[in-house]
Amino acid sequence: MSTANSSDDLQQLRQGGETALAQLFATSHDRLQRILRFRIDPRIRGRVDSADVLQEAWLTATRRLPDYLQSPTVSPFVWLRQLVLQTLVDLHRHEFRQRRDAGRELHLAGAAPAGDTSLSMAEVLLAGLTSPSGRLVREEELQQLQSALNELPEVDREVLALRHFEQLSNLQTAEVLQLSVTAASNRYVRAAARLAEILQRAGLNRD
Repeated sequence: MSTANSSDDLQQLRQGGETALAQLFATSHDRLQRILRFRIDPRIRGRVDSADVLQEAWLTATRRLPDYLQSPTVSPFVWLRQLVLQTLVDLHRHEFRQRRDAGRELHLAGAAPAGDTSLSMAEVLLAGLTSPSGRLVREEELQQLQSALNELPEVDREVLALRHFEQLSNLQTAEVLQLSVTAASNRYVRAAARLAEILQRAGLNRD
């Protein structure tokens, strides 16, 4: 999304209020749902209804819209993404508290902690690059690929996740990670090259 489009969205929100917010949420729905599915912890994926998460995030957005418009620090779509992922954070905490797994703290409104992004990336990469295999073999492949991805600096993993898997623009990626646009672009180029090396080393590249 260009700077102009972000400015247009912000102007429409200021002029149209909740009606404009509803339009923006509707046009962003598929992108937000894709991001949500990518970020959901695999251990609770079967118990999470993405529609419920998006509905809760929408209600939060309507309550917080006046505060956001008073002092916007990110573009409207990035703001919606933050609300969706914070809703997911709260859901994760609830689910893992019930499972007595309170040690897993997530901060997905910005960048995910080490291990979470690499696991999500490894799952998507294996799903797209390999044929179905036995459960034990699959788990071993997943662990090996996650371990390899963890060799990347955390910011580089997030750049890859945001650009490649969430399909954010370079500008949006820079907003999320609080980097300059140039720094975000340079990091993505380097991280993409490293990812190609990792996939080749793991025998998962498709040349």
